[in-house]
Amino acid sequence: MSSHVPWTGDEKEVLRVSLDRHRDAVLWKLEGLDEEQLRRPMTPTGTNLIGLVKHLASVEYGWFCETFGRPVEPLWFDPATDEDSVLGPDETSRQIVDFYGRARAAADRVILETALEDTGTAWHGATVSMRWVLVHMVEETARHAGHADILRELIDGAAGDHRPGSPR
Repeated sequence: MSSHVPWTGDEKEVLRVSLDRHRDAVLWKLEGLDEEQLRRPMTPTGTNLIGLVKHLASVEYGWFCETFGRPVEPLWFDPATDEDSVLGPDETSRQIVDFYGRARAAADRVILETALEDTGTAWHGATVSMRWVLVHMVEETARHAGHADILRELIDGAAGDHRPGSPR
């Protein structure tokens, strides 16, 4: 799990570490669960833990890579629909976690190579800065990390925003 957000780091470092902390929290919520628990619909709309990870991988590729003109691996689903948060019968949780790892790595390369003031074109046509995308993705990932925390608590009672003993 990522270290704490630096108290005096520069803006880009603070945003990147904050994003990593939430990314890691989402993955921590999967630990120790079996395939059925990871796929189990926990809300009336069908939200499940591994579906949240699939969605987050999709938006990492979209907001960081597509927005700034970087390559995205071929997707086997339509990210503009709920297919980005639903697992098909032929998809495994391991495949989705690996997909998220690749999306994170690709996004991290874009973050490293792009200044906060640099701009790209979002999926809806707006011009956005890397700063805006980082803030948006911290918000998006934190929101879904909170969802994951609640879903995990409903599955087995485990709760919290960070692994016990890890730096806050």
